[in-house]
Amino acid sequence: MTTELLATPLPTAASGPLANAQAQLAAAVEALGYGTGLHQLLASPRREMTVSIPLHRDDGAVELLTGYRVQHNFSRGPAKGGLRYSPAVDLDEVRALAMWMTWKCALLDVPYGGAKGGITIDPRNYSVRELERVTRRYTSEILPIIGPEKDIPAPDIGTDERTMAWMMDTYSVNVGYTVPGVVTGKPVSVGGSLGRPSATSRGVVQIALAALSHAGLEPGRSTAAVQGFGKVGAGAAAFLAEAGVEVRAISDQYGAIHAAGGIDVPALAAHVEATGSVVGFAGAEPMDAGALLELDVDLLVPAAVEGVLHAGNAGRVRAKVVVEGANGPTTAEADPILLANGVLVVPDILANAGGVIVSYFEWVQGNQAYWWTADEVEDRLARRMLAAWENVLAVSTARGITLREAATVTAVERVAEAHLTRGLYP
Repeated sequence: MTTELLATPLPTAASGPLANAQAQLAAAVEALGYGTGLHQLLASPRREMTVSIPLHRDDGAVELLTGYRVQHNFSRGPAKGGLRYSPAVDLDEVRALAMWMTWKCALLDVPYGGAKGGITIDPRNYSVRELERVTRRYTSEILPIIGPEKDIPAPDIGTDERTMAWMMDTYSVNVGYTVPGVVTGKPVSVGGSLGRPSATSRGVVQIALAALSHAGLEPGRSTAAVQGFGKVGAGAAAFLAEAGVEVRAISDQYGAIHAAGGIDVPALAAHVEATGSVVGFAGAEPMDAGALLELDVDLLVPAAVEGVLHAGNAGRVRAKVVVEGANGPTTAEADPILLANGVLVVPDILANAGGVIVSYFEWVQGNQAYWWTADEVEDRLARRMLAAWENVLAVSTARGITLREAATVTAVERVAEAHLTRGLYP
């Protein structure tokens, strides 16, 4: 197979997550010396599906929503990726997230390709019954392209274990038997894995502690700020505090709080459970959410959405280490600014890969109908995460490139090798 074959034009975007994903891939392709044809194959999704989702609202009205599923790559195994419910979801965002999933799976040596799904919806404005109807209709629409050997969804922003249970049930009813492996991130009662809900947060903190140590910082003497207090940020803040890191600032979509002596994270979690937001927590002072990213702390964990560190604020970031809990929180324009200022950035495809690792564990357990203990899951997660960290660090040192460049080069090379080994059909 020649790497100079003709291919369809790359999906393009002037800005946003897809532009960042394309820029990262282009840099890796250049470093690896690949030709235009192979670059186009690596950049282009293998399959995209856009579906209309009619919804009967509880008041009897009918609303039409739009959903997406993008399968970026199959060369190393079935596609894998989350399902996002957000008003900001569009096709380009889903394309970018699917591409990042491909690199993440390859980097962690998980036998999957990348996929992502999304529905343009604000789940806060819908009842549980309405969300169930949306999920089941969406699952029915994408049914032909998902399955344990094809594409395995998982939770993401705006979705959770219950969403995955609905998806699994809908798929199983349609095929006529129970298929636990069609999704991951399910409740344990229907075949989920112990340790899956906290896996991404645990992985973020395992990598954060390794990065702090690499930067010469001791956890017990380090400070942190966490942007986002959802399923990743809340767990990351809790695990950092357990490790002795002083978490001084935390934000969510409603606001941010700061405490010079550190935030009582368990007390904050109880407050959020009761009120729905970090705002108003008695153990801290309110602060501007944007200012959190610029605090003088040792560790910054952006664990919310894409593009929060950009050319406009990267020069004011004072953290010594940034560990990306979210997907794509740092834009391509921000990376060189952070590098010039001596900020160590650990990329998302490494830092937040704990979720996909334990999703893989869940898929394996489901296929074998044999479940592991929580200790087994956490031990295997830690070993996979730290092995990947050491590998990325070694490539970064040997090539004299950033951790993001090292991670992307490693992942892209593995996917390209699979492409070239398998060849083209027909």
